[in-house]
Amino acid sequence: MKDISGKHITILGAVRSGLAAAKLAKKLGAIPFVSDYSNADALGDNLSSLDKHAIKYETGGHTDKVFDCDFIVTSPGVPSNSDVLLKAKEKNIKVVSELEFASWFNKGTVIAITGTNGKTTTTSLCAHVLNSCGLKTHLAGNIGVAFSDIVLSVKEDEFVALEVSSFQLDFIESFKPKFALLLNLTKDHLDRYDDNFENYIKSKFNIIMNQNSKDYFIINCDDEIIANFPVRSYNNYCFSMGQAHSDGCFIEEGRFYFRMNHEITEIGGVENLSIKGEHNQYNALAVLTVAKLLNLDNQQILDSFKSFPGVEHRLELVRTINGVEYINDSKATNVDSVWYALRSFDNPIILILGGKDKGNDYSRLKDLVVNNVKKIYAIGSSADKIFEYFKDHVEVEIVNSLELTVQKSINDAVEGDVVMLSPACASFDMFENYEHRGKIFKEAVVNLSE
Repeated sequence: MKDISGKHITILGAVRSGLAAAKLAKKLGAIPFVSDYSNADALGDNLSSLDKHAIKYETGGHTDKVFDCDFIVTSPGVPSNSDVLLKAKEKNIKVVSELEFASWFNKGTVIAITGTNGKTTTTSLCAHVLNSCGLKTHLAGNIGVAFSDIVLSVKEDEFVALEVSSFQLDFIESFKPKFALLLNLTKDHLDRYDDNFENYIKSKFNIIMNQNSKDYFIINCDDEIIANFPVRSYNNYCFSMGQAHSDGCFIEEGRFYFRMNHEITEIGGVENLSIKGEHNQYNALAVLTVAKLLNLDNQQILDSFKSFPGVEHRLELVRTINGVEYINDSKATNVDSVWYALRSFDNPIILILGGKDKGNDYSRLKDLVVNNVKKIYAIGSSADKIFEYFKDHVEVEIVNSLELTVQKSINDAVEGDVVMLSPACASFDMFENYEHRGKIFKEAVVNLSE
């Protein structure tokens, strides 16, 4: 554990991870200063929390006070190419992510999970499986509870399942997970990486930069980008939909298997998994690999797969009205997530698509939309782009609000249809975050009269 007592620490961002880092720094005897680009009205209760802990802050922009420090802790929402971070680099001021900062004080075993899609579900499932099998496991990271919030409560014999973003991995120095999981890689967040996919890939692979021969790197070997990326690592394990030729987990004829040292163990049937879709089978395989490396009992693992309730805002059934299922998939913030969502249903789909576009290429969705979607409601700042791309393939209607799309669906959907919010876009044009977007959708659905 590092000694930061008396250190002057600037924290960029006064929201979830920034608040947690500031409170952790204060608790450990440091002198934190929080700077946020947003104005005070937008930050509301967050500033009240800083006041309560006697932590100084500034809002409405970053002044030179930011640089009067020993080092900077940055939040994921602050772009690496932002003026404040570029200026810190010029001044040779060390910058670390909240993930790195919290890891300095961690005593437990870290299971870090990253990838373009499936991080939240996989991290939640991992914590659920380990806890169900008797291993005390904390759930944190990008999933809602910052690592800094829980790190001091983690004991040496306990585990931490961490959802990790590329933004957090951009600023690590010593962060070293025992288990590093890389689920998949598709083009995303290119606005943060100068439209360079290679930079995004390298950022994801930072997850193993400090691993040694006692650690594990678990990858999706069906993902060509991951499988072909040249990287040095130690104990590699794969997961796959077909029998892998290397150690790890795979599915064959509807059964889960684990392979290690040329020996194959049958775990049980895929039907034990409570969450639907091929993408969730991949997520389960990743978790199963961790579970078997920890020598957990097969039946306990299968029982925990059965009892897993799923994740809010990810293919979440909100309500069934007159035979129409309303699905909240607000967490689908890129095209690849929507591709998996559309493959998860056999019924005709009315799709709510749109938000803040991140350079989306909708061609990946074309065939699935033609075959599975009967109508698209286009919302948000990307509505015109969506309309122009899909108008010749399916009925598209531009709607001004999410609530109105739900109202309109009453007339457009018939028994057996699925009305699904799966936006393929960020939420920041209309909402605070994807959780807020999902909450508004669910409230609108709940308020519908049958």
